[in-house]
Amino acid sequence: MAPRLEAPSDARSTRTPDEEKADAARAVAAVAAELNARGERAGGAAQEVLEAQAMMAEDPTLEEQVGELIDEGRTAEYAVHTAFARFAQTLQEMGGYLGERAADLADVSQRVIAQLRGVPAPGVPELDHPFVLVADDLAPADTALLDLDKVLAVVTTEGGPTSHTAILAGDKGITAVVGTGEHPGLVDGATVLVDAAAGVVVLDPTAEQLAEADERVERRKAAAAAPVTPGELADGTAIPLLANLGNPDAAAEAVDLGAEGVGLFRTEFLFLSADEAPTVDAQRASYEKLLAAFPGKKVVVRVLDAGADKPLKFLTDGDEQNPALGLRGLRSLRAHEQILRDQLTALAQADAATDADLWVMAPMVSNVEEAQYFTELAHEHGLKTAGVMVEVPAAALLADAILQHTDFGSIGTNDLVQYTMAADRLLGTVSSFQDPWHPAVLRLIAEVGAAGARHGKPVGICGQAAADPLLAVVLVGLGATTLSMSPRSLVDVRAELKRHTLDDARRIAQAALATTDAGAAREAARAAIS
Repeated sequence: MAPRLEAPSDARSTRTPDEEKADAARAVAAVAAELNARGERAGGAAQEVLEAQAMMAEDPTLEEQVGELIDEGRTAEYAVHTAFARFAQTLQEMGGYLGERAADLADVSQRVIAQLRGVPAPGVPELDHPFVLVADDLAPADTALLDLDKVLAVVTTEGGPTSHTAILAGDKGITAVVGTGEHPGLVDGATVLVDAAAGVVVLDPTAEQLAEADERVERRKAAAAAPVTPGELADGTAIPLLANLGNPDAAAEAVDLGAEGVGLFRTEFLFLSADEAPTVDAQRASYEKLLAAFPGKKVVVRVLDAGADKPLKFLTDGDEQNPALGLRGLRSLRAHEQILRDQLTALAQADAATDADLWVMAPMVSNVEEAQYFTELAHEHGLKTAGVMVEVPAAALLADAILQHTDFGSIGTNDLVQYTMAADRLLGTVSSFQDPWHPAVLRLIAEVGAAGARHGKPVGICGQAAADPLLAVVLVGLGATTLSMSPRSLVDVRAELKRHTLDDARRIAQAALATTDAGAAREAARAAIS
């Protein structure tokens, strides 16, 4: 990576405040325009991220703070550096999703300062040979436009599963391992094997490890070139493969990549940038656009999951001491029931205007009463299929009772791991605990799978675990009836499922369950295949 720019000096400006402000405004505008242009070229999730960065650059609060510093006699460079750093510190203190946006703001600051100095912004080096890119973290603008012919994989020492590096890498199909911590052996000229599925980086891999990796690469190429078929096991057992989406604009690409429907549609995009809840009409238009892209196919929409790392000033309490364990998801919606009712109304209207198979589900359900409440309310609004997300260990342990009162269950493995292992999924310091392979997590999933089978209720997986091809086989063996993931992961999971029968999947799952830690579970599953 090109080095970061040195911080500006605190020397007093020799120019007028108006001249400094004009330069700052021009630099900010140029950076915003460049970010928007990069986003337009990249498309998809990258465009959303870069457009958000452009808006961040032109935030009126930041402009005001820069102006105040310039009025005190500071240079434009110093004012931009200081104002942006203060705002980034505020975001970091807020933690969670907003805390991870602090890195994005730091990147914007560097780009504006580079504009003011008339020098290139720090970024990815341009090399004439393929390489593994190693960095502390990557700016969204750089991740979005990586040359996939040159960048074989990305490894970052910082970041977490919801950092923009991880999100955009997944969207572009880039092999990436984020949040590894310091790794002194990763230097220029070193040979490394980056295994994104296992989340590991192997320094100086053996010939056997390289041969196995080459075999997997060739299998993936063959699978990607093969005609898209419905997800199924080797014995013909159907396992529909669905897409996780956060915006209707991503639907077309998901269909092209073989998504058989949507297993998780996150509705937060409608709410996060708003000062008040969107109207029924505004919501309906977005939902209709999504449903129209999947005629006759299942589309599972999650109602608003606010709170924790996604605070909303019109819905959540910014002073909660521990928001991840507070009023988030369905809990916050029940405290503001009209917002939930409006969302269900909009979904019902969109359902009536299209011919997709719409399912709705509630996040952060932890007991039977909540499951019954949401299911009855959804049915009251005319929605025929209503279910709950299983993200809390209590819900997994009560799955037998919960599934008697709702139409389906969908396991959100990201939060289930977080709450089972008491490890914030956004914190790199506890990333070693954030592993869906842990037998404690697998046992909870098995409880839900068994309950679904007893009551004839579908059980889906919509967390990141479903994107790991081997773990996907284990999840099916534990009772999952559908798998939902980033569209770019569909090809690998589809190919892996085709290699195993349902009996195989159950045997492999039992081998993983019989262990006591995540690494042993992964190795036991691999051994059960060979």
